[in-house]
Amino acid sequence: MKKEVSIIGAGSWGTTLAVILSRKGVNVQLHSVFREHNLKMQRMRENRLFLKGVKFPTHLKINQSLKSTLENEIIVIAIPVKFVRGILRKIKRSNPSFENKSSPCAQRLGKIFLSVSKGIEVKTLKRVSQIIEEELGAVFVAVLSGPNIAKEVLAGVPTVSVIACKDKRIARKLQILFSTPTFRVYFHQDIIGVELGGALKNIIALACGISDGLGLGTNTKAALVTRGLVEIIRLGVKMGANPQTFWGISGLGDLTTTCFSPYSRNRFVGEGIGEGKKLSDILKKMGMVAEGIETIKAAFCLSEKLGVDMPITREIYRVLYKNKSPKKAVGDLMGRSLKGEI
Repeated sequence: MKKEVSIIGAGSWGTTLAVILSRKGVNVQLHSVFREHNLKMQRMRENRLFLKGVKFPTHLKINQSLKSTLENEIIVIAIPVKFVRGILRKIKRSNPSFENKSSPCAQRLGKIFLSVSKGIEVKTLKRVSQIIEEELGAVFVAVLSGPNIAKEVLAGVPTVSVIACKDKRIARKLQILFSTPTFRVYFHQDIIGVELGGALKNIIALACGISDGLGLGTNTKAALVTRGLVEIIRLGVKMGANPQTFWGISGLGDLTTTCFSPYSRNRFVGEGIGEGKKLSDILKKMGMVAEGIETIKAAFCLSEKLGVDMPITREIYRVLYKNKSPKKAVGDLMGRSLKGEI
């Protein structure tokens, strides 16, 4: 394939996408926001910080210049949500075509921004696609989300994902580009639902991790996953999503993977909390971002603002940020007044 793709963000997932596209023959430019990281990847031909031992294919180029990565048609945003707006503003400064947000110049150039970041901006309570549109204006925006553990994708384990875009033509184009014999991509038009499913499942994964850390059983975890999905749907519908989306790949699919996988960062953080460790110590040892830690602040604020009952989210927020005992949180969840399931 002659098409070129730029990936901004060289964490484990951004690098994984760069590798699988390169293996397919796509010319990929990978850009880390940290200069030294770019230099190390160039020299070693692998990302030893996040994917040690995975050698880069020939077609994968490390591009130190943010400006030149913007010359490609498809630009993937693969950085933690709290840094997305800052990077987009750098993009605007480095490329005049994005400065005038009311101008359709960027769309005429055919620029497609694909977000693979899962979370909600805490300060504004906005999704990544909204941030991209707000900062860059007239560009095509899509999102990719699903139950995608990086190590399994790289190992060729059969995996599915979903790309959402309001423009079905763009969604179909990206679907074909990213699909491989072991990475099957579906397309969707419900951007809100796909983004919220990918963001909010991390909160329930934290809860499941806490359950693991407390030594609770499968019954408890099943309850958290099923009732957690109810909370996700409640908030999603209130924000304009199609409820059916949450029963799909980016909803239930991503939720179950993140809650049960030993590779899940958010489940790992929750497990440490359940074992009595401090959040700051867990994060320091991880060296990677667990998006749920920030997302839960946004989800709690949204639930309060929109009047959506989200008891699991509320209790996990109190455990992380109000020093509530995990055991007390479990007791309070179980001790609520009895009600119907729906």
